[in-house]
Amino acid sequence: MSIFIMSDTKIIQGKVKTVFTTDEDDVVLIQYEDKVTAGNGRHVDFPEGKGKVCMEISEFLFKKLEKSGIKTHYIDTFPERIMSCKRVDIIPIEVVVRNVAAGSIVRQTTLEEGKVFDEPLVEYFLKDDDKDDPLLTQDRINLMGYGNQIRTLSFNARSINAILKGIFEEIGLTLVDFKLEFGYDSRQNLLLADELSPDGMRLWKEGKSFDKDLFRKGKGDIVESYKYILTELRKLSEQ
Repeated sequence: MSIFIMSDTKIIQGKVKTVFTTDEDDVVLIQYEDKVTAGNGRHVDFPEGKGKVCMEISEFLFKKLEKSGIKTHYIDTFPERIMSCKRVDIIPIEVVVRNVAAGSIVRQTTLEEGKVFDEPLVEYFLKDDDKDDPLLTQDRINLMGYGNQIRTLSFNARSINAILKGIFEEIGLTLVDFKLEFGYDSRQNLLLADELSPDGMRLWKEGKSFDKDLFRKGKGDIVESYKYILTELRKLSEQ
């Protein structure tokens, strides 16, 4: 285990995570907070234990993806809900993969919630909370200067989807949709970044949600649901 010295300098103060510099230029420390938000931060709560379980689920899934050949920013985890990661310049495009219709695609189209897609749908959103993360068209992405990267982002997203779907199917959960963020490290390697937890995905089992929709809709305890997911995932490592 490598030891990195956290500085007092915050690179990013996010809604539920804080990113700090370290004594190594290419490494950052990400602290997961006991905090949950919805509506771009308009609704907030501070459930105890939430940061730790999100970090541990992210760690588990990052390791699984790394073993399958997906490059991520993950390095290690430490006490106090801290994950060390490779420093990346984030691409300002959020990639969303949908296997089942839910959320904004239901609100914005004629699709009914629960419709299973024959093939995963990959969508792109501007990473900008102040603008409410609008949906991007290919032409807009081209004008932003990221048109040449979309094919790679789409390929990576579909590959990650296939791996994650398989993992969650093993524990009886349907991966409805999820959000990904990518960035380039100092050597211009494209890495999966941010986190992989139920905060950024929808997971269903027998008609029930096991994700942040529990908070959005006031339908249950997200920490207990997240802990259930972590427990089931860890059982896979024991098999």
